[in-house]
Amino acid sequence: MIATKRLAPFALLLALAAVGCAKKKPAPPPALPEESLGTDMVPPATPPSQADNAPRIAGDPLSGPLDDVNAYLQQQGLIGDIYFEFDSPQISGEAADRLRKNAAFMKAHPQFVFMIEGHCDERDTIEYNLALGQRRAAATETYLADLNVAKDRLQTISYGKERPVCEGSSEDCWGKNRRAHFLVTERR
Repeated sequence: MIATKRLAPFALLLALAAVGCAKKKPAPPPALPEESLGTDMVPPATPPSQADNAPRIAGDPLSGPLDDVNAYLQQQGLIGDIYFEFDSPQISGEAADRLRKNAAFMKAHPQFVFMIEGHCDERDTIEYNLALGQRRAAATETYLADLNVAKDRLQTISYGKERPVCEGSSEDCWGKNRRAHFLVTERR
């Protein structure tokens, strides 16, 4: 009994030390923003930055913000999309004609860097279409490089089926979505 009374203060000290040394629970991780949720195979929701502070030169539609430059190029048909057959990254004769026109503009304007976006129709899986879109963008880049457009002025990205220009499940819509799209992303 005397031994128990002597050990009681030590037991109490040990108990208090154990409680005082207990680890604090770590704070929960911060919540992820909504746009980062979902599959990591889906490309970013916005194209590469097109911010540009270049001053607009009166009478020169290729000066000023790149968004305006891209709109002008599309409206005037100076740079145009090319289209692909179902499940194919092959450049067709019609696409080759358009790429020759695009290349002529690109070579005449070496100050611009272009993004080639590969797109697919809605059929098949996200992963498959991202890979097919990349093959389409790469085939387009190779064709332009063969036409002497400097490769360091060409970039590629695949959006697979995630950015359709036509909503619908018809051959007409699918054909419009199977494309390589061009954007000026940088002015040097």
